[in-house]
Amino acid sequence: MFRRRADKASERLERALEGGPIPHDAETRRAVAAAGALAPGYTRDPARIQHTHDAMMAAFMRTLNPLEAREDAGTDDGLDEVPLHRAEIELPGGGRVVISDLEELTPERVQETAAVMKEILARKAKDPQS
Repeated sequence: MFRRRADKASERLERALEGGPIPHDAETRRAVAAAGALAPGYTRDPARIQHTHDAMMAAFMRTLNPLEAREDAGTDDGLDEVPLHRAEIELPGGGRVVISDLEELTPERVQETAAVMKEILARKAKDPQS
């Protein structure tokens, strides 16, 4: 008697888990809820898994086969010293700003930067929150 009852309950549960109608008896509803709680809330994206695997294998291969160091690296290849252009600007109130750039600083760029800095300082002077 108990075996037959258990078989019927398992059949109802299987039907409910396969997408069939959920039976109204409390025992099967609790079993379906428990199965739902055990099911993962998300599935992993196969493309993302593959991308992670590829990135990991590429890092592993770089570790196994590092690039050979050139004997002439850093000697007259133009990469060891980058010229840095620098200009100082006097600001109202005695402040100074140093402008530096990889590109050549033209007088127009320096004056434009000075104007922007003066405008910022003027706004800060008017703002009681700063």
